[in-house]
Amino acid sequence: MRLPRFALPISIVGTITGCTVILKDYMGGERYKGEERIAGKTVIVTGGNSGIGKETARELARRGGRIIMGCRDIDKCELVRKEIIVETANRNIECRKLDLASLGSIRAFCKSINASEKHIDILINNAGVMMCPKQLTEDGFELQLGVNHLGHFLLTYLLMDKLKSSAPSRIIIVSSRIHTQGSMNFSDLNSAKNYNKVDAYAQSKLANLLHQKELVKHLEGSNVTVNSLHPGVVATELGRHLPWSNSYFSSILLKPLKFILMKTPVQGAQTTLYLALDPSLENVTGKYFSDCKETETAPNALDDAAAKRLWAISVAWTRADKS
Repeated sequence: MRLPRFALPISIVGTITGCTVILKDYMGGERYKGEERIAGKTVIVTGGNSGIGKETARELARRGGRIIMGCRDIDKCELVRKEIIVETANRNIECRKLDLASLGSIRAFCKSINASEKHIDILINNAGVMMCPKQLTEDGFELQLGVNHLGHFLLTYLLMDKLKSSAPSRIIIVSSRIHTQGSMNFSDLNSAKNYNKVDAYAQSKLANLLHQKELVKHLEGSNVTVNSLHPGVVATELGRHLPWSNSYFSSILLKPLKFILMKTPVQGAQTTLYLALDPSLENVTGKYFSDCKETETAPNALDDAAAKRLWAISVAWTRADKS
């Protein structure tokens, strides 16, 4: 019996499609398989209206948590809030204005949270900016350092007492593997003399890990844990300043590779969910994870002196102890 002429092309296309799906799933990394419910727990997710933050908020809402999304764009946040409510049947989702490029906005957010919330069980420092042209925050900080580190530093500092009184509680910091390329340029920390967008991004992600290192000491004995993670290379709006994102032809040519090699936001959220939910991590603190497994940081992230120095600078620059 002769096969139709189109059988072989269809078979080839089917094989390629199947292999692509399998490879895409493999490149997506580990999935968190726990089934924990978090009814009665309050979770704050910064940048919860897009990308990894949105998928994190969605899944934690599905598990019954009270979700507070701290977002700069409150209108966009409201649209996502309604979407999550419809999908999860959990109405206990809230948007609150939080601009991490504004110390005033951070203080207002924390004042509101500390006044209205009886407890905070999980704080997820997720929001960020990446490799953007040089910009300054409202308070004059280089944007990547200001949002990725200083903004979250002040947020965590001002919520620390609430987290301690809510213990056992967890702080989760979304960092990046690019911290391995970073160094703390203490002689020009704010990139006032020279600015390289890749170096500034790597420095801000290294700062996340040094923040964690010193924060562990300040939380000792409190039953508040702090862990960090690399989410993977994820296809989100965070990459809008990358070179190929601004070129129509590059984006078209690279689209198949990006589809295969880059994680989806759902895949990128898995390690965050693992750190937020897994019971085995209740007493684990000061660690760094990728694909739902503990992994090693760069040696620079283990520098006690740099961590202590960065903490002191961060307190002074954000006036955290004056709030």
